[in-house]
Amino acid sequence: MQTLSTFRKVILITGCSAGLGKAIAEKLVRSDRYRVVVTARQSSFDKLTSIFPENENTMLLPLDVTQDAEISAVVNEVCRRWERIDVLINNAGVCFRSVVEHMDVSAEDLQMRTNFFGPVNLMKAVLPIMREQRGGHIVNISSVSGMVSMPTMASYSASKHALEGVSEALWYECRPFGIHVSIVQPGFINSASFKNVILSPKARLSYELRGPHSEYYDSMAPFIEKLMGYSFSRPDAVANRIMKLIESNNPPLRTKVTLDAILFGILRRVIPGSWFHKMMFYFLPESKHWGK
Repeated sequence: MQTLSTFRKVILITGCSAGLGKAIAEKLVRSDRYRVVVTARQSSFDKLTSIFPENENTMLLPLDVTQDAEISAVVNEVCRRWERIDVLINNAGVCFRSVVEHMDVSAEDLQMRTNFFGPVNLMKAVLPIMREQRGGHIVNISSVSGMVSMPTMASYSASKHALEGVSEALWYECRPFGIHVSIVQPGFINSASFKNVILSPKARLSYELRGPHSEYYDSMAPFIEKLMGYSFSRPDAVANRIMKLIESNNPPLRTKVTLDAILFGILRRVIPGSWFHKMMFYFLPESKHWGK
């Protein structure tokens, strides 16, 4: 059992095998101020063990956030060994690219279970623990797509809008118990994560056969890749912002952690909606040729 002089917050992070999750976990482990539970799906677990050495303050556990049994097993194991959970960072996510007409039931189901229902079920699992402790912090990694929807990314945007909606409601519900809720909104991060964006089966078929909306996929994929390549924000810098958020005594509900996310937030506030959407459409690549 930890004493006051040896107290370390116990932090549970999902999706740590690559990208932002890996960067956050590395920062927390290196800081040597926390007890960190590093998780990833079983298929990525060997990679996880090669990156993070397990020790008295670092625990590695397999976790697929779409599986309720695995969520329960992880939460129970952390409480058995370390007796508490102080911070939950919901980072795991998946992204399928598809116009609404090509949204595929199986792909969209996996996307919503990973990006929305998985985080919700994790929150439900840790909330009784945090309520009993009379303190805790839930950090949900959203996206600029949680405030601005983009063509070919409708379902991903829907999952992030849903996550932000439930997080905002939870902020009110948790406040009397001393539990903080934070939404982190990254925009484009300079990384190779664009390679993990997958065309849904119907979108892939349309793209390969040059069917309706194939021109959308032709223009949007390279456009997003370029924006990520031009971005000044790197996973390490975003991870630093999230660490500061964890260490804050009074964290805000929403935190924009990249320059483009800040810019989009300002534009949404100052430009009337009809003008904003027309402006966005104008600047999307080749949009004037879509549908021809």
